[in-house]
Amino acid sequence: MRLLKLPQVLDLTATSRTTHYSNIKTGLMTAPVPLGVHSVAWPEHEISQLIAARIAGKSDEEIRQIVRDMMSKRGSLL
Repeated sequence: MRLLKLPQVLDLTATSRTTHYSNIKTGLMTAPVPLGVHSVAWPEHEISQLIAARIAGKSDEEIRQIVRDMMSKRGSLL
């Protein structure tokens, strides 16, 4: 499993930093995984799934459900 830092995620999703963090607040993007005190990243497979959902024309509500499912799966991996 590969983790992506913010610049990589912004490049892949073609969004600005402001839009990216807004999407997290509104449930359209997964929250970051903490790596340390001042470091976070996102699992590459989650970003890929969200990009694929956008390409497939999923609605915002469908994407929110995908994000909720991803976040709940994170907890079950521990």
